[in-house]
Amino acid sequence: MPKLLNSAVKVYLKLVHGMLERSITAPIEAQEKVFNKLIFNFKNTKYGKLNGIKHVKNYKSYHKAYPVVTYDHLKPFIERMMKGESDVLIGGNVRFFSKSSGTTNDKSKFIPVTRANLYKNHLKSAWDSLSLFYRKRPDAELFNKKSLMISGSLSHFPEYPKAIVGDISAIMTKNMPTIARSFYTPDLEIAMLSDWNEKIARITEQVGSQDVVMFGGVPTWLLVTFRELLKKQNKENLLEIWPNLQGYLHGGVGFSPYVEQFKALIPSKDFIYQEIYNASEGFFGIQQHNSDEDMLLLVNNSVFYEFLPMSEWEKDSPEAIPLKDVETGKPYAILITSNNGLARYMMGDVVEFSSTCPYKFKIKGRTQHYINIFGEEVMVDNTDKALAMTCQATGSSIDNYTVGPIYLTTAMKGGHEWIVEFNKKPEDINAFGQLLDNNLRTLNSDYDAKRSYDLALMPLKLTIVPVGTFHRWLQSRNKLGGQNKVPRLANHRNYIDALLEFGDSLAKTIT
Repeated sequence: MPKLLNSAVKVYLKLVHGMLERSITAPIEAQEKVFNKLIFNFKNTKYGKLNGIKHVKNYKSYHKAYPVVTYDHLKPFIERMMKGESDVLIGGNVRFFSKSSGTTNDKSKFIPVTRANLYKNHLKSAWDSLSLFYRKRPDAELFNKKSLMISGSLSHFPEYPKAIVGDISAIMTKNMPTIARSFYTPDLEIAMLSDWNEKIARITEQVGSQDVVMFGGVPTWLLVTFRELLKKQNKENLLEIWPNLQGYLHGGVGFSPYVEQFKALIPSKDFIYQEIYNASEGFFGIQQHNSDEDMLLLVNNSVFYEFLPMSEWEKDSPEAIPLKDVETGKPYAILITSNNGLARYMMGDVVEFSSTCPYKFKIKGRTQHYINIFGEEVMVDNTDKALAMTCQATGSSIDNYTVGPIYLTTAMKGGHEWIVEFNKKPEDINAFGQLLDNNLRTLNSDYDAKRSYDLALMPLKLTIVPVGTFHRWLQSRNKLGGQNKVPRLANHRNYIDALLEFGDSLAKTIT
């Protein structure tokens, strides 16, 4: 029966891929259709009426009527939806809300997940992703064996009794068709556990005896799980436990710093790594080819895109551009209008297009996650790559890191402070820090200019913390698992100082 189902799925995925290909060849037309349908769905909403939706006939009038907004602007409307009010941002009532982790010190955001959003964006895009995976691996057996997916949990809030909140991964798992659920592990009870220490322990107990062919999740949490599993099984790599492993769908954090660790865990040349861009707000992109790390923008998945040039990010009334006007090689903050009710919503993610035919992009970081104290304009993409290059050259590997500024004083020049947790330390920490600094200079010309002759920036300061520090810090803030992660970069010292204070007795500072 499973083999027959897998064969049937392959046929269906060919149809899915055909529809994906058609949208790739006519992206602007696809976006126009999405836009028109979304505007129609906004007609009877309270937020739509507030913004004069009846006068919106096209993109130009939409651009004029609706403001560019952040979560704080929409928060009062979302809270009304969570209390059970209907027709607020989108028609009808909304039961599920994706809990976006925010950051370690920030309050969570709650993103509406309508039935249409779940099935026509998140799950539809998941099928798109699988269609590309099966083209890369014609022998794929995802619907014949097991796939490991580590999701978050769901809960009720006393103040919002009619709302169910949790990670988008948990909402997707909860609403997965029964027939599909049987091909995923762990079982639903374990998948929905909120205690991450218990969840990891029970996952490793269950999956060790199963024939897993694919896994998905945030790299940092998967590494924690896999190390525990290997320890329990007394094995050196995952192929000793799961000899039929075929692929990994990853997203959530930059993968560059973790590539070598996963290659060591899965010593196979045929193993497929496929990046996806799936957030609480929606599913937006998929890595199309193994040889090309850029992701394909999904233009026919119920999301209408706009983009903010960097010069507009800090303006009170920023001017956005539609997809047809983007240029390659320039950073843009992404705006979405979606069937979850978000309209001209600024997510905070920064993308850069490498191609406009088809539309392919890389995630460069976040509008709030960067360092630009001295005009260096360092983003997460820079630090991820510099760290990956340095680890590869020194035979080391990291579990986590965060970077913040060292402020200029009358007595000291400014710079950057890195807090790094190694899984495998380099032989020479000082040499590692010097090489990391040089690699960052190579990747970012603005940083290099500010570092020249140590005129504006002194060499980076590297602080090493013991294994498990980031995990314990997140745990102390009730931020374990799921989409919770430490911001890589910040233009302030809040995270740096909090971590240093937390691990003061454990940290060893290398200047």
